[in-house]
Amino acid sequence: MASQLALITGASRGIGRGIAVELARIGFSVAINYAGRRDAALECKKLCEKAAPRGAESSFEIFQADISKTPDRARLLTEVRERFGWIDLLVNNAGVAPIVRVDLLKASEESFDRLMGINARGAFFLTQAVANFWIAGLKGREKASAKPKIVNISSISAFAPGPTRAEYCMSKAALSMMTQLFALRLAEYGIHVYEIRPGVIATDMTGPVRQKYERLISEGLAPIARWGTPEDVGRAVVAVAEDRFPFSTGEVINVDGGFHIRHF
Repeated sequence: MASQLALITGASRGIGRGIAVELARIGFSVAINYAGRRDAALECKKLCEKAAPRGAESSFEIFQADISKTPDRARLLTEVRERFGWIDLLVNNAGVAPIVRVDLLKASEESFDRLMGINARGAFFLTQAVANFWIAGLKGREKASAKPKIVNISSISAFAPGPTRAEYCMSKAALSMMTQLFALRLAEYGIHVYEIRPGVIATDMTGPVRQKYERLISEGLAPIARWGTPEDVGRAVVAVAEDRFPFSTGEVINVDGGFHIRHF
């Protein structure tokens, strides 16, 4: 049987790469989307090939596209369809942080538009396009074997405000609402939608503020006192991919060391 296919946006590095490798471990094929770092995307491809089970019929390809741009999104979907034919799992992972963290009273429109364009608008309209592709294609597929899923990678910043990265928090909060909206709209087609909320994860994005987070973790930021890893997030995506939550949609899966628990 042909391997299932996951399309992961922003998959060349960080959390996206961790998700790609963990899906490769269970025999998924992966469409590795990247915006600018072709070298990193090729490295991710090699790691997926190494992680794939021996004898698996999985394959891994890289696809360049800036999902904030309408033509790029259309080209991405067309190229993935032409290469793989079908998409079983869409992972909206592509995301950026502000280039410079500033107080929200000084945040620029340029920074706001950049983050909302990539983190929220791009994810929304790519999901819309993939959903319409699925709805048209499901008519010719057996319902039992076709269970498309969507995973949106948000952040604890969706509910924990940070005044020096307001545009980032707002973009992730938008992903949370997007999860619920698509979950409601697509349930009739058997398409389930999930939100995974990572906490403090060791990636390039958190690198510039590593010392700050080291201190916060040591001071009890979360019950599990360690950095999260891209692999932690990847394993949560694997649980969704394996259909471990067949009676859930619109669900939030926290991968944050317990940060979300209110405590004294």
